[in-house]
Amino acid sequence: MGTANQARHHVIIGSGVAGNQAAETLRRRDPDSRVTMITLSKLPFFNRYDLPRVFHGERDWRKLIVFAPEYYLDHGIGLRRATRVTGVDGARRTLALAHNETVHFDTLLVASGASPYIPAELAEYRPLMHGFASFQDAVAAADALPPGGHAVLMGGDTTGLDLGRTLLATGYRVSVVADQHLLWPHEVTAALRPRYFDALRGMGFTVIDAEPRGQMSAVRAAGAGRPARTLVFNDGSEIGADIVMPFFGIAPAIDYMLGSGADIERGLLVQPDLRTTNEAIYAAGDVCQIWSDADKRYRFYHGWKNVRAMGELAALNVTGAGLPWVPSQDESLQLCADGRLHSPFWEYA
Repeated sequence: MGTANQARHHVIIGSGVAGNQAAETLRRRDPDSRVTMITLSKLPFFNRYDLPRVFHGERDWRKLIVFAPEYYLDHGIGLRRATRVTGVDGARRTLALAHNETVHFDTLLVASGASPYIPAELAEYRPLMHGFASFQDAVAAADALPPGGHAVLMGGDTTGLDLGRTLLATGYRVSVVADQHLLWPHEVTAALRPRYFDALRGMGFTVIDAEPRGQMSAVRAAGAGRPARTLVFNDGSEIGADIVMPFFGIAPAIDYMLGSGADIERGLLVQPDLRTTNEAIYAAGDVCQIWSDADKRYRFYHGWKNVRAMGELAALNVTGAGLPWVPSQDESLQLCADGRLHSPFWEYA
């Protein structure tokens, strides 16, 4: 058994599904190592798929977390919360933190997930939108939505529609403003859009096609005698609501990896073993594009099952397994016999 000074230091950026699965696997396979998890989140690991519970009245964050703080102490995993990584030096194997600390690593797993994507033409209106990426975001949205209130889901990706199903089930009105991001990350052809619109309407959604209105152009705050929020289209038409929420897909949260020496396209480019172009750096989850021999391109794999499997695989390969990526999730959008839609990205068990 090595001493503390000789122990390998595995650092994980991100505390979501991939990061926690990797930490658990690293601790099991390399018990003498140091494992440190660094996250922007103020809370320990929680399953973001549980966030809609706030619309059922849940306000105790402790009931949403997967692992209590004691778990990390008991398993010898260093958890550094509310900590921002500002840069990674792949050659020196160090990362810089916002408060000027430098952390050395022997292996680094980038599992920082993704941030909600907002089109550039709408970015200035972000303060008027309610996000849904954190517990605090979810509580703020729930507090702003009165009983029986009206929520507008902009874009209509699968995360938004999953939330929308909860809102409908709890008595709220939900409008989906569908643009090219409808049902992202599924690919929706123009020919099938009318069928999907009908299916969503059958599920209780009000569906508004943004294309004939010239797409969305602005969000406005309440004026005298007006709704709390107004979504404006390029043709001048408007929709009023209590809250508007952006669901245009996601963008990998990897700005701090610029200059790290690892190749980046939209995400970190990794081989099937999840290793980047730097042999000490791996990536897992929504941050990475994995080389697919079948497709002859680097591609993203989304969904809870895939992200969890990537965390496991990365840790296995960090500790010498040498295994290739095999997708764990069906990605087919289903139009059910009852006319409803079902996405496998709504499955997380």
